[in-house]
Amino acid sequence: MELAYFSGAFRWTPRDVGGAGVILRFERVRPPRRARFQPLKSREITPQFLHRTIQALKRWNYDIVGIDEACRRAVTLPEKRRFACLTFDGASKDLITHAYPVLAGHRVPFTVYLPTAFPDGVGEAWWLALEDVIARESRIGLMIDGGERHFEVSSLSDKYQLFDFLYDWMRRLSPSDRSLAINDLGRRYAVDLAQLSRNMSLDWADVTKLAADGNVSFGCATVNYPALSTLKDADARREIAMGKAVAESALRRQVSHFAFPFGDRDAFHRAHVLMAEEAGFASAVSTIPGIVGAQGRTNLYALPRIAWDGRQRSLRMMRVLLSGMMFAPVQPTRSARELSIL
Repeated sequence: MELAYFSGAFRWTPRDVGGAGVILRFERVRPPRRARFQPLKSREITPQFLHRTIQALKRWNYDIVGIDEACRRAVTLPEKRRFACLTFDGASKDLITHAYPVLAGHRVPFTVYLPTAFPDGVGEAWWLALEDVIARESRIGLMIDGGERHFEVSSLSDKYQLFDFLYDWMRRLSPSDRSLAINDLGRRYAVDLAQLSRNMSLDWADVTKLAADGNVSFGCATVNYPALSTLKDADARREIAMGKAVAESALRRQVSHFAFPFGDRDAFHRAHVLMAEEAGFASAVSTIPGIVGAQGRTNLYALPRIAWDGRQRSLRMMRVLLSGMMFAPVQPTRSARELSIL
């Protein structure tokens, strides 16, 4: 990537490689922390970096657009300028406290994907509880696959290794099994999961404030934010439909866009892409990296996004990624039934 930047190669990528534009995915926006153990740091950017990113997109002559316009450009002839669409997952409270002042100051459109259980105050931010326990403890015990397991985590590297192991294990569990596991861990190590989850999340008052801004659009990301691949089809269909219904009822407007929870290749399958289309959404975004093509070359129900790693602060690297030269070309598709991205 450094070679591509300093050689200038990224400037000469063919137009079809760069596509119509990009959808950027962010999660948490907050000032930097000094904690030694930060296993989720890759999902965070600072308000200052968000400001620099928007400035850079304008300087690089990108049109910063909302998700509706991004979808329109994905099916029309290429336009002279590429677009950049800013999206935010997770419904974190940071969005209203740290990200929104920056976004509003630049007067740029952006899209928020809501897992509706969290503004309702009943979502479980299990990944934060897991981080909290591992950060504080040097020895951890919990039930895994029906047996008691114990882990020594006295060193920082041990903590990171255990977090990765338990995060992957919990994400693969069914929602009910994961809830049992994380609540058991919380009881053992004095973590108030319900309060932790409420504190980190937007509430409906925050959402109402954002909704009053015409530059803000909303999509949904199910109710409880499970990886759809861990659910039976009927349960997955219900999560998708109920997320849409709850968001529309709360916002009193149509919610036409969907985000697959977690969004990587292991988190959803072709059947879930069909479900999103059948639920009446106009688009669905993933976290599979890539560029959005024009003329219908990218499936609107499996749109790629570039999920920025908050440990990387180089705008040079962002510019290379936005050029499209680091990603395989997207094959043309017409509907979810001709999905080629998965």
